[in-house]
Amino acid sequence: MAVTAERKQRLSVYLDPDLKRRLADFADRREQSASLIAEAAIASFLSPDADERREAVVVKRLDRIDRNLRCLERDLEIASETLALFIRFWLNATVPLPDEVQAEARAKGAQRYDQFVQALGRRLTQGQKPLHREVSQEID
Repeated sequence: MAVTAERKQRLSVYLDPDLKRRLADFADRREQSASLIAEAAIASFLSPDADERREAVVVKRLDRIDRNLRCLERDLEIASETLALFIRFWLNATVPLPDEVQAEARAKGAQRYDQFVQALGRRLTQGQKPLHREVSQEID
């Protein structure tokens, strides 16, 4: 039984100029014709496992999002525990001030708070890694 080669049929398509350029560049890098690359892409798109591949890509992205959320949860828990511990320590260790020095203490507190906010702003604008990561790395 003789096998005859089936002749390919011509298909004309219109592509966005940028997509056409990218196709040509890709074909040049692979040293293949743009027609062969387009045929392979269409075959891949129409293949029965195309949906499975797309699903695998989505699952991979969801896994990455899940890992990021777990890290955020851990970081939030660390921040919450740190704040709670600090507040407990501060409340237990700070003695009430006499009435005659409270105004001066409030003024000094406001000045220190402004310095704190400025330092925080500098850290955030300089893109430094979060302080809790620095601390945990020092502990390790």
